[in-house]
Amino acid sequence: MNRIINPFTSFYETIDIHGETTETVVYVLETFIKDSIKLKNKDLVIINGKCSGKLKNKNNEILKRNKNVQEFYIDMYNEGCTIVHLHID
Repeated sequence: MNRIINPFTSFYETIDIHGETTETVVYVLETFIKDSIKLKNKDLVIINGKCSGKLKNKNNEILKRNKNVQEFYIDMYNEGCTIVHLHID
């Protein structure tokens, strides 16, 4: 079966957090968001995979707490990716 790929997310900065623990993903994501703000990257993709949900739940918790995150949602073409939009001034 061919998977439809969202053509817009290929232009976004991407990070793959497969294999990270729920403790280490905090540092990885916060650093990724800080670096993206410095580089003026407003749109990001976080690849967390379709796992049991622990990593995705931690990912969502971090994004909800971060004041620089405007919104985030699951990619409709790939449930293993989270699309993030940042506040860039």
